Amino acid sequence: MNGKKVLGMIFANIHEEALGALTDMRTMGSVPFCSRFRLIDFPLSNMVESQITKIGVVTNANFNSLMDHVGTGKPWDLSRKTDGLYLLPPYSLNSTTMWGNRIDAIFGNMGFLDQSNQEYVLMSDCYNIMNLDYTKLFEAHEKSGAAVTIVGVKGAFPKNMSSVLVFDEVDENGKIIDASVDKTIDGEAFYSCNIILMKKYLLQTLITTAHSKNEVSFQRSILLNCIKSGKAYAYDATDCFVGTIDSPQSYYDISMSLLEKENRAKLFDPDRPIFTKERDDMPTLYGTSAKINNSLIADGCQIKGEVENCIIFKGVKVEEGAVVKNSILMQDTVVGENCKINCIIADKNVNIKSGVELSGAPNFPVSLSKDTRI
Repeated sequence: MNGKKVLGMIFANIHEEALGALTDMRTMGSVPFCSRFRLIDFPLSNMVESQITKIGVVTNANFNSLMDHVGTGKPWDLSRKTDGLYLLPPYSLNSTTMWGNRIDAIFGNMGFLDQSNQEYVLMSDCYNIMNLDYTKLFEAHEKSGAAVTIVGVKGAFPKNMSSVLVFDEVDENGKIIDASVDKTIDGEAFYSCNIILMKKYLLQTLITTAHSKNEVSFQRSILLNCIKSGKAYAYDATDCFVGTIDSPQSYYDISMSLLEKENRAKLFDPDRPIFTKERDDMPTLYGTSAKINNSLIADGCQIKGEVENCIIFKGVKVEEGAVVKNSILMQDTVVGENCKINCIIADKNVNIKSGVELSGAPNFPVSLSKDTRI
């Protein structure tokens, strides 16, 4: 089994309510991350590096920025005559309504599945930051004889997210003996990353049946039933760098963790690169009084003040006398002269006037919406 037999489906809107203001005007998939990427870049690049050549991106609402980012799929080598990248908006022949749930979304795209020649379907959401070698997942799925293989990770449970599938009992071969949904857990658990591999005909059969019964929960109606039948296996991805974004706080924490070299090395493996749409720009300009310490800074910036423990996106300006610490400044944000900024998540095009002091805390970063003026 190889990636050419697998059809990719990425759900760009799932769990976007968890990020509040960051997803008010964009999908979860198009949320900026780590100075130059978007969240969708990670599952998209992982699929491409595993030889998947046909990928559908399922959208729901606020997908203009997503369309602008992925375009024809050229940065991922998906701009091609055969297969390639497909944007799947929330409209079918008989309806112009938004998807209510994952079952509706897949059922509404049955035509996309029918017209695909691939034997398997790999489904992924965009809220997990990871660099996973899917070829190993394919091998494990084939070796186990599973009907469904679900990627999971052992770590801090994302308690701010609904409908998370938890593997309560897994045997030594990876077979899921027992699982649950909407469980309250304080601490660590072995939980699903919502990366699911199964045969296409099986997915179509299960979705058609669930839709005919007006069932709305993919986890309960599809996955739990597969687990009860004894045909579902878990693939443990704990050895990878995995960051599950379930709140603005987790987005901040995961971003800040990538200031550590060892975490960056695990996530950005040169053997499995993460691709993105690049905006050509000049190199970053540093003023004579600029001071930079432990920060990720994209090109096209102008840094004249002090920057420490920060993630800075393209086009950001930090004027003279400004001190920016422990913050995330997204594209084209401007920090005026003599500002003092600490523990801030500033969305695109935020303008902070000279002399402003604004501070959050590591366990409570302050979020500024896109185009905010302070």
